[in-house]
Amino acid sequence: MKKIVFLLAAVAALAACRDTATSGVEVTLQNPIISGFSPDPSVVAVGGDYYIVNSTFHYFPGVPVYHSRDLQNWEQIGNVLDRPSQLPLVESNASLGIYAPTIRYNDGTFYMITTNVGNRGNFMVTATDPAGPWSEPIWLEQQGIDPSLYFEDGKCYMVSNPDATITLCEIDPVTGATLSPGKALWRGTGGRFPEGPHIYKHDGWYYLLISEGGTELAHKLTVARSRHIYGPYEANPDNPIFTHCSLAAQESNIQGTGHGDLFQAADGSWWIVFLAYRRYGGDFHHLGRETFLAPVSWEKGWPMVNGGQPVAEKMTVRMSEVPKTPQPASVHYDFSVIGPEWMHIQHPVTENYSAKGGVLTLTGNSDGFDWGGWHPTALLRRQKAAECRFGTDVTLLENGEAGLTIYQTHNGHMEFFVRREGKRCQAVLRIRLHSILHEQSVGPIPSPSARLDVLAFGDHYEFLVNGQPFGTTDSKLLSTEMAGGFTGVTIGPYCRSGKASFKGFDYEETVCQN
Repeated sequence: MKKIVFLLAAVAALAACRDTATSGVEVTLQNPIISGFSPDPSVVAVGGDYYIVNSTFHYFPGVPVYHSRDLQNWEQIGNVLDRPSQLPLVESNASLGIYAPTIRYNDGTFYMITTNVGNRGNFMVTATDPAGPWSEPIWLEQQGIDPSLYFEDGKCYMVSNPDATITLCEIDPVTGATLSPGKALWRGTGGRFPEGPHIYKHDGWYYLLISEGGTELAHKLTVARSRHIYGPYEANPDNPIFTHCSLAAQESNIQGTGHGDLFQAADGSWWIVFLAYRRYGGDFHHLGRETFLAPVSWEKGWPMVNGGQPVAEKMTVRMSEVPKTPQPASVHYDFSVIGPEWMHIQHPVTENYSAKGGVLTLTGNSDGFDWGGWHPTALLRRQKAAECRFGTDVTLLENGEAGLTIYQTHNGHMEFFVRREGKRCQAVLRIRLHSILHEQSVGPIPSPSARLDVLAFGDHYEFLVNGQPFGTTDSKLLSTEMAGGFTGVTIGPYCRSGKASFKGFDYEETVCQN
């Protein structure tokens, strides 16, 4: 009898310790799982539900929340920071504002912790439902960007990177008060910008996962472990555990891989979400850093990402069941409801926006998209596919300027618009790249009403007025490499001066993206 019990226990132990990468069914995973501007992903698993949050920098509302049950298809269910009182953005630009949020769940409560760079630093908010509402900010003492939380035995620990050193302290999860002095844990393997720390526990070890190298080509993930949460931590001898800055991945379209968050799925398998960008037109990317997914196995006591191999936009993985294949988006917005995907640059001047009867009316306040235009009247959403088409019917109700923007940063943006001056109306394309400003126009056009369409391709944009070709521009002008910043292209209607109405907004992807 003892032998049978022992054998059963052994079988159970082997099943529990199996490499879950070899279980389940083979499926084709499509990356990125959240496309377009969606950097610094953090994930939490609660039963069979998964939630991801991302950085938003100077956009409002801040920190989108995405939900999935199959890890492939993600729906935005809200924004964590949807009230101005939660998100001060005074003079924030595309390099300031909300950096690298972390989402965690403990004892019935969701926690989101992040840094508001330029406006008070680290804080956290809480909710019982990840769709919201979330609490007012609980401001924290320990600084350094990219804070994260770890819960164990009734205690709440916080890690961040003051002085480029991953530092741990205990905090009160209700008040945010610091309960222990900060303890330096690790400075990484010598790469610049050790950041994005997360702590996990697996098989009796505490694992500290961080990013190094900066969020460009040299980006990488490294890990250290300890038997005690306060250390000392020993580095994985095979660091980095993941990077595309390698001989094996140098030809990949996917680059800048890093800033990851490990999690265990409901079936026991391990995964990681991380950021990366996709190149178009050479070594340029304009859609921003996106959210990718890869399987994780545990080898000799250390996490290994995707079997040590580079990731691809389509890759074969094992899952407990076959997820639904993502379909290209094709949507007509009638503005009867402004969904959570729409954003503003900083806080909107609310009286300049009106949506009624399927028509969006915008009033300009002279703020444009250049430096110093802190509150332009614009309603923006992420461009999530390199190849897509978007457009709107715009009518200038009085003298002024209104149309579509393709916005990357204050230093890099395009406006495709109608300009009305009395009875004279023109269609105009304006391009800003740092100190260079270029305008081209066609006109007069017959009326202050026009159909404006933009055809987006991986390496360029084409513009149409009333169905007729207007011009073409190179997308690399809006790339991070040329325009700078940490964001990605956002698109939508705007009004700089006067008043204008927009009858809907169409967005259609011509390549299968999420």
